[in-house]
Amino acid sequence: MFRSLRAEVETALEGALSTLDLPTDDLGIEEPPEDVPAVLASSVAFRLAGEMGAAPPQVAAQLAEEIDVDDLEYVGRIDTQGPYLNFLPSDAYFADTLAAGTDETYGHLPDRDTSVVVEHTSANPTGPVHVGRARNPIVGDAVANVLDAAGYDVERHYYVNDAGRQMAVFTWAYETFDESDLESEPERDRIEYDLVRYYQKGNAYLEDADDAAVEEAEAEIQAILQGLEEGNEATFERVQTVVDQVLGGMRECLSRLPAEFDEFVKETRFMLDGSTQEVADRLRDTEYAVLEEGAWQLDLEERGIEKNLVFLRSDGTSLYTTRDLAHHEWKFEHYDRAVTVLGEDHKLQATQLEATLDLLGNDTDALDSIHFSWVNLPGGEGMSTRRGTGIMLDDLLDEAIDRARDEVESRMDDRIRDDDLDEADVERIAHQVGIGAVRYDIVSKQPTKGITFEWDQALDFEAQSAPYVQYVHARCCGILDEAGVGVGGDIETDVDADLLTTEAERDLLETIARFPAVIEEAADDLEPHQVATFTREFAEAFNAFYRECPVLADDVEPDVREARLALVAASRHTMANALAVLGVEAPESM
Repeated sequence: MFRSLRAEVETALEGALSTLDLPTDDLGIEEPPEDVPAVLASSVAFRLAGEMGAAPPQVAAQLAEEIDVDDLEYVGRIDTQGPYLNFLPSDAYFADTLAAGTDETYGHLPDRDTSVVVEHTSANPTGPVHVGRARNPIVGDAVANVLDAAGYDVERHYYVNDAGRQMAVFTWAYETFDESDLESEPERDRIEYDLVRYYQKGNAYLEDADDAAVEEAEAEIQAILQGLEEGNEATFERVQTVVDQVLGGMRECLSRLPAEFDEFVKETRFMLDGSTQEVADRLRDTEYAVLEEGAWQLDLEERGIEKNLVFLRSDGTSLYTTRDLAHHEWKFEHYDRAVTVLGEDHKLQATQLEATLDLLGNDTDALDSIHFSWVNLPGGEGMSTRRGTGIMLDDLLDEAIDRARDEVESRMDDRIRDDDLDEADVERIAHQVGIGAVRYDIVSKQPTKGITFEWDQALDFEAQSAPYVQYVHARCCGILDEAGVGVGGDIETDVDADLLTTEAERDLLETIARFPAVIEEAADDLEPHQVATFTREFAEAFNAFYRECPVLADDVEPDVREARLALVAASRHTMANALAVLGVEAPESM
């Protein structure tokens, strides 16, 4: 309803300004301070005071007189406060919000008939996913979720770097060394933990072996790279033997978050189909192409980029970026928009990529990049798959579940709800809360800000963390269960919203009304952390309602009881769908 009210306010203001022959380009619409009982306000009187030759409060009063509230559905009253016009909600605003909120899909926007591919994670398939890279799948998945909720047709892609030197080294090492050559046991019984030992052994060999042995190994590695470049099918199959096994294990890890993908797009695809070579040929024909030390490069200084983009090495082989150019042109051919989630160390590459795509004649307005900073642990060290150092994402998730289990068990005696949790229930809640804590703590912060993951904050049931907002959903489920409705049961929707008159009830309804607009703005800005901020605000509003407005107490009138039950159901749908966008599970009991 907030979106509809905002549209009404915009139309009403534009009409009033047009009647007074005033410009309508800046309506000054904003959300008022908390102590103002309005849904929206306008500061347009400030801008027009000089033009109208009157003080801002007088301008505001004149504009208010030009708007007939009787013509509006969701604006019940317009007040002026100094230079501001304040738009207060009507009874219909609250009634329609309550009715809309009782729909399980509440918050999802209509289909936009626009396809979007979201590429995220895309970690090199050289071993287990480490903590430092955990932000990519979590943020990427949430970006895809919020776009999906906003009505876009979304596909989630993982771009597999299976043609670079790292994979050539991995393939050579896997074929060269035996189990007996390896110095350690796998840290987990999963394929990527087993195979990463070959990769680490190969890199150690290249660092420590004598010059003749290293030269022989490098010749074999170069032959693999050259074979891929030439489209040699046998070389391709050798590399994929390693890539597919490692990816299988990485997918199992990522599914724990969960982060699922519609397609794993391999860069060798764009070598085998000739599109990489075709891109390189087109680049050589541009006025920006220069040949330096045998390598073909693009001079992008005219576009504000000082570092040249190398697109063909002196031996004629392509680079990752060359193949990614072909990859992105494929995206533009098949999707209306392309969103890529990247680490902050890829900013230059992303800038060069966009400039080059534009140079090749592509509409880069369809391209968006989101850059994120790393995740650190307190006292954590640098991460390196090649050296075998760092903390793996699996370890973080295991510890999160263990800590959540301890926290849940410690609270068992203080639980108000008597639903007889057994061991399986505790384990389920521990997974929901533990993994939810990791996801929420990461996605709730702006991607460009660095994160140091703190256990005490992430698992604090009282602070603004995942358990804090998850508990609101569990509370809603408890009330519905006690009322005999149950989660997902039929709730009475033909209720009188006018009976919800307390400040806490109206505040909660106003917060619920904002949810679809939050989804819309988060999708427009590609900022899922806005949804996380909303869940905290929503939790505060619901908790105030829970404290002040009993639902099932004996002294509550039956009609009020039904209206409040409908409000609880709307609250459950709002929180469940907000958490779903963030990729955080909504426990029915905690």
